[in-house]
Amino acid sequence: MIAIVKYNAGNITSVKNAVERLGYSCVVTDNKAILKQAEKVIFPGVGEASSAMKYLKGKGLDEVIKKLTQPVLGICLGQQLLCQFSEEGNTECLGIFEATIKKFEPTLKVPHMGWNNISALNSELYKGISTEDDFYFVHSFYAEICQETTAVCDYIVPFGASMQKDNFYATQFHPEKSSNVGEQLLLNFLKI
Repeated sequence: MIAIVKYNAGNITSVKNAVERLGYSCVVTDNKAILKQAEKVIFPGVGEASSAMKYLKGKGLDEVIKKLTQPVLGICLGQQLLCQFSEEGNTECLGIFEATIKKFEPTLKVPHMGWNNISALNSELYKGISTEDDFYFVHSFYAEICQETTAVCDYIVPFGASMQKDNFYATQFHPEKSSNVGEQLLLNFLKI
């Protein structure tokens, strides 16, 4: 079973629908036991970092997520919360990845919204995917490039489009909104 983390964030239903379209059953839950027992865990979200972390801590989900040993996929806010610190609300995050989350300087349109290609692909998530493919982004904060970065996008500055450390994978873009290439990435994750 695939568990999708239920917390104070939006866009979770579209992730559930995308997983089910691929033929997998999933449950949206904040139940600690279910999250621990799931075959895979997806940690998606659209929202604000400090209120999301407050909700996770209030439910004890912060400690559960950090200790998961099965494959975990963070998406958008989920990737940001897996990092050390976010400038959004000066938020201490989960600390899986070494990166800091920074706010885009508004030298171009912010939020970064729309389709972009990515480069430096270095993850099993990108099997069957090339740098010619575009993914859908919508965000005002970004992960600094660090040793766990597995793909880079360039918008105002180069930033971590995806990351991986041990069993933790994450994307800043939304695979569930990225058409066929996003489905391929989700399928790659679900087959790990």
